[in-house]
Amino acid sequence: MNDLLQTAVSLYRHDRVGGEAAFRSAAAADPQALAPHYCLYKILAYQGRLDEALAAANAALALAAGQAGLAADWRLWRAEDLPDVFGGPVRFALYTMKALAFIHLKRGEPASACALLDKLRDLGRLDTVGGGVIAELAAGAA
Repeated sequence: MNDLLQTAVSLYRHDRVGGEAAFRSAAAADPQALAPHYCLYKILAYQGRLDEALAAANAALALAAGQAGLAADWRLWRAEDLPDVFGGPVRFALYTMKALAFIHLKRGEPASACALLDKLRDLGRLDTVGGGVIAELAAGAA
């Protein structure tokens, strides 16, 4: 998987369409791998393709939640459901929540962004994932 992703990153630098196709191929090669999903929602957001970025990030969050043994709906998560060790699919899910908040802000949806950020705060993980900066942006947009 690492080789596929490195190839995709290298390609994306000079060929966005080819790079995106390579990230999608990496995701198809191992549908359970989280890294290609991260790359996809990031590049889509950077390109301003916010509807696609939102869909990709939601799919990534669902995949990570399933791997972490968390409820499919992040609104149901409780701090005690999260392991003390911050890594793997839990870490990915929480970082993806922050990314979703950013995508919602870029889409002009501050209430949706704040809901995600409030949940990260309730889980005690807002600062852990660097969500403070996004929270400041959301406060300015609300």
